Amino acid sequence: MIVIEQVGPLATVQDLGRPGWFDSGVGPAGAADRGALRLANRLVGNPQGAAGIEVLLGGLTLRAEISLLVAVTGAPAPATVDGTPVGHASVLHLEPGRRLRLGFTRTGLRSYIGVRGGVDVAPVLGSRSHDTLSGIGPPPLRRGETIPIGPQPRDWPNIEQAPQPGPPGPPRALQIRALPGPRDNWFTDPGALFTGHWAVSADTDRVGARLDRAEGPPLQRISAGELATEGMALGSVQVPPSGQPVVFLADHPITGGYPVIAVVADADIDRISQARPGQRIRFRRVAGPG
Repeated sequence: MIVIEQVGPLATVQDLGRPGWFDSGVGPAGAADRGALRLANRLVGNPQGAAGIEVLLGGLTLRAEISLLVAVTGAPAPATVDGTPVGHASVLHLEPGRRLRLGFTRTGLRSYIGVRGGVDVAPVLGSRSHDTLSGIGPPPLRRGETIPIGPQPRDWPNIEQAPQPGPPGPPRALQIRALPGPRDNWFTDPGALFTGHWAVSADTDRVGARLDRAEGPPLQRISAGELATEGMALGSVQVPPSGQPVVFLADHPITGGYPVIAVVADADIDRISQARPGQRIRFRRVAGPG
């Protein structure tokens, strides 16, 4: 068992989501940075889809009630165990009563805590993920809450720490690959998406990364006509009448009525899900899925 002693802006239980329910009106949700959750699970010997804790910006403190192996990945929040700094993306042993605390991260948005055995809250439609748009799944974690841990897996960690890049350099534009279409013919110049820079808005969340034009020509529609509602995929770049695009992330709606000018390559969705408000984005056109 784990006791949640402090929660920052938001902490939720996430696994790799609940695909296959679109015909019932339910989106997949799941970890916004899937690669970071997979890494946390590998470090503690879990199956890659085991449920962990997604922490927005940091500020979470937990106390072990039993002996635990944990790992923190994703956004590099400074971590301590009973006040002693510990390494990012490393295997940590918590004896009963010890506390893991995450400070607030200066880069990235979301950290992930993997726990050997996985967070064992009751699944909903086959997943333990919380969907912030629909409210399906376990509610966000609260101070004082106790969460259960699943049975120990048979596998053991192969390494004690995953290699990590060095300290970040000066801020640079994040290069995001995207495929044009499927509704780029609704715009006078669809290539404008790939020209100049965009900036992540303060309104970004698990539903979508909302972008403001930072430099370059605006996106303009050919007409103001209505588009029939159609399905929306993860990474869709939807453009509302404001002309400021939204990149749909883990908790995106499954349908929408605004044209989709492009779709972000799957390999870059984790990266844009970690982009903080103010981060500059530059789209790069690609011809096939990433």
